[in-house]
Amino acid sequence: MKKTIIALLLLTVVWHWSYADGADPVVQKEIYILKINDAISPGVADFIKTGIKKANDDGAACLIIELDTPGGLAESMRTIIKAILASRIPIVVFVSPGGARAASAGVMITMAADIAAMAPGTNIGAAHPVGAGGKEIEKTMSEKVVNDMVAHAKSVAEQRGRNAEWVEKAIRESVSVTETEALEKNIIDLIAKDTDDLIKQINGREIKDKGRLNLAGAAKKVLQETFRTKVLKTISDPNIAYILLMIGLAGLYFELSHPGAIFPGVIGGICIILAFFALQALPINYAGVLLILLAIVFFIMEMKITSYGLLSVAGIVSLLLGSLMLFEASSPEFRLSWSVLLPTMLLVSGFFVVVAGLVFRAQISTPKTGASGLVGEIGVVKRAIRPDGKVFVHGELWNATAKEPILEGTRVNVVKVDNLVLEVEPLNKTAGS
Repeated sequence: MKKTIIALLLLTVVWHWSYADGADPVVQKEIYILKINDAISPGVADFIKTGIKKANDDGAACLIIELDTPGGLAESMRTIIKAILASRIPIVVFVSPGGARAASAGVMITMAADIAAMAPGTNIGAAHPVGAGGKEIEKTMSEKVVNDMVAHAKSVAEQRGRNAEWVEKAIRESVSVTETEALEKNIIDLIAKDTDDLIKQINGREIKDKGRLNLAGAAKKVLQETFRTKVLKTISDPNIAYILLMIGLAGLYFELSHPGAIFPGVIGGICIILAFFALQALPINYAGVLLILLAIVFFIMEMKITSYGLLSVAGIVSLLLGSLMLFEASSPEFRLSWSVLLPTMLLVSGFFVVVAGLVFRAQISTPKTGASGLVGEIGVVKRAIRPDGKVFVHGELWNATAKEPILEGTRVNVVKVDNLVLEVEPLNKTAGS
């Protein structure tokens, strides 16, 4: 018993010696990694923002963003930069692997990082904004956009102690540099062969307001995209959003022209909701949306008004103009592709015209069912008509009347239906007249 008590006392003394300074047992933090190989879109911005939040909530040692991007949307870029600047843990942006680039929006994201690094064979720059279709923005508007971007980029660069003059040139003159030049010009902090080399080089580095990085032996954890992020990234593609919009409008149009079909209406409703979810995250021109809706109005009017195809032509023209004006992005990755626009236009316009034609033809065609559908049908007298009798028409026996007697077995033509009584006349008389 005494030996047990002595052993416990010795363990207690050792424990107190081990933590005499009052520190908690050391828990090795993880290094979180995000891999971005895409244009900067709302989906990518959501992925990075969510990853930064998770890394902060989990108390990660740091978050490394492996970046390879041609650029993207300015609003998505600003969302990412705000998340990086607000992070409590160090954010490292690593332009990698070899052959990768940080162009346009990628320049500002790299500048915003606590530590900016590049792999050999990479480049950074060419951040001048462009208008829809890759054209230069109108001069006055261009000055406003460029000046706003320059002010924002210089502010971020100065906050991180990087070369603000070069950032201005990257925006105004679209200059681009290699990783070696970037290091010489104080655009980045270091060059690393790969992620392991990067971690080795930044281990022990002091980060302003965030302490010293202690990454020795830290485990790496790659954050994967969630299902929500994958969906958002997919439908944030203007081509996908446009196709969803067209399918949705076509489905609702078919349901309105053929009530009770159900399936086209359900598919159309789902596609419309997904399209609007994507459009609210993309830079759209509302004039384009209105022209597309006007095209649908024209197609619906074609079913009601005899325009001899003029309303259909107006609908196709309105749909084409609306499609061309729909997106106003500053990056080629967020413009509607002609290889998507033209086939979709042809298919959807053809669909609308065919459906409108079928509805119009149904409206002017002779009824085929009911009492009115019997007029003009051929029947056989089953009981002589003097002036009343029975006629067999359409597999049914009907009461019939005629202006003159008609013998049994005579083939007759139905000329009128009145209160379920058929008025008929001999077929040979109809033919002779």
